[in-house]
Amino acid sequence: MNDIPGEAVLPDGRGGPHVFVADASAPVLDDGDHHHLARVLRLRDGDPITVGDGAGRWGRAVFRSSDEPELTAEVVVVAEAESTVAVGFALIKGGRPELVVQKLTELGVDRILPLTAERSVVRWDDTKASAQVERFRRVAREAAMQSRRVWLPQIDEVSAPGEVVVAHGLAVAEHGGDPIDGSVRALLVGPEGGWTTDELVDHRTVSLGQTVLRAETAAIVAGTLLTAIRDGRVSPPAGPTA
Repeated sequence: MNDIPGEAVLPDGRGGPHVFVADASAPVLDDGDHHHLARVLRLRDGDPITVGDGAGRWGRAVFRSSDEPELTAEVVVVAEAESTVAVGFALIKGGRPELVVQKLTELGVDRILPLTAERSVVRWDDTKASAQVERFRRVAREAAMQSRRVWLPQIDEVSAPGEVVVAHGLAVAEHGGDPIDGSVRALLVGPEGGWTTDELVDHRTVSLGQTVLRAETAAIVAGTLLTAIRDGRVSPPAGPTA
């Protein structure tokens, strides 16, 4: 295997569809993925695909209709980004949480945290919360294949904002807060009703813009800003000095 840094060549559309397997060096498709490739995307024997294990290992292969994919190149190992970013979002009604997870995954967010805030309308018991988190992980997997990620995002269990633990750079999104900068590594987005005073205590607040955003829009904007700053696609204001 070749061990290469995270900025090295990654799967792209020219390599065909991207699919996750348990072992990138000996790829075995699950039935659902094989059906999707063969029946929905209508791949034929010899068509190119890329396979990955969701933990940085991926390789180029060709599709086989009656057998497992055949690798055509050595498996590459892509190191996890040194600077990871996280977005937490308060649960919202309907299919909107799935939309948030999908878009955050496509954007390249490394960790996604579903939250139950004090003003959250959505309240799940433990059984439903566990089932929904598994649903989020399936959505993230599908979105990661579509966006050709080699690292799957971490999807946390549902928690209260005060229970969130990150190494550094935690902030909450709040209208009128500071401009976002590179010191923010994890950003929590509240519910439609906003954060309570208690939830804002001892937290740095940052603004996502001059307008008031819907909860799902705010979460996606948070992911867009954090990944753009991390990847050097924008130059934010310098962080506060000690």
